[in-house]
Amino acid sequence: MKTKQTSIHREITPLVKEDCLLVFDRIKSEFDFPVHFHPEYELNLIIGAVGAKRVIGDHMDYIGNFEMVLVGPNLFHGWEQGNCKEKAIHEFTVQFHHDLFDNSLLDRNIMKSVQALLHRSLKGILFKEDEVKQLVPKMLKLSKNTGFDSYIDLLSLLNDLSNTKSQQLLSTIHVVDDDFYNSDKIKKAYEFIQLNFRNKIKLEDISGDLNMTTISFSRLIKQRTGKTFVEFLNDYRIGCAARMLIDTHDSIAEIAFKCGFNNLANFNRIFKKTKDCSPTQFKDNFLGVKRFY
Repeated sequence: MKTKQTSIHREITPLVKEDCLLVFDRIKSEFDFPVHFHPEYELNLIIGAVGAKRVIGDHMDYIGNFEMVLVGPNLFHGWEQGNCKEKAIHEFTVQFHHDLFDNSLLDRNIMKSVQALLHRSLKGILFKEDEVKQLVPKMLKLSKNTGFDSYIDLLSLLNDLSNTKSQQLLSTIHVVDDDFYNSDKIKKAYEFIQLNFRNKIKLEDISGDLNMTTISFSRLIKQRTGKTFVEFLNDYRIGCAARMLIDTHDSIAEIAFKCGFNNLANFNRIFKKTKDCSPTQFKDNFLGVKRFY
């Protein structure tokens, strides 16, 4: 089946550059997160959600009891309630950066199959149910291991997935994996924000640090990211807030202040606009095992 989506949500994930991967393991009663996209790879395992609707790019279909899909960077995706009546859906999600595996590593002979897998994921890959069942223990192991072991487990899992016999490409949409880090100026701006996002940042501060006029810097940000400087800054702050909502017991007001928002109402408004839900709803949605590595 094919579907045309008119409202796609740009998700700001809780991953930061220093992380390798993020693991969510939870039991949920419904699918309520909107169709979305982000620059990270995402591997999803869904058990016990017969009749839920899968949306990957321009593809749509209803799922069975075991579902495993690898989605590449910036390909919009999501699972909707559809005809699913289950109330104990097991959802396991792994997100990892698009540049976690350097090209110099992926170009090695033993990594060719993983390299090809990641390339195919730009259209979304559905794996056959009987093969998924064999890999479920290895995937769930990711929520139990820590540190370097989790990285090795992920690499091993991707290698196993790359050698499965049946891989169905889902979307006909071609996604360009374009990263704004290929601009040195944008990279420096991002690093400036990383160091100073908790404080008030003026356009003059960051443009001056880059030896640019405010007009030139504003134009560059818009051209390279499609966002104004304020939107670019708020995206980073909301990403940090999302991580803290998941990973700490701080109050929403404390998190807002720590992420550079001095007005709670303004924080709630921007968070809802960015995440399509309130901070409280976001925190409740990610109850369960969650690990950053």
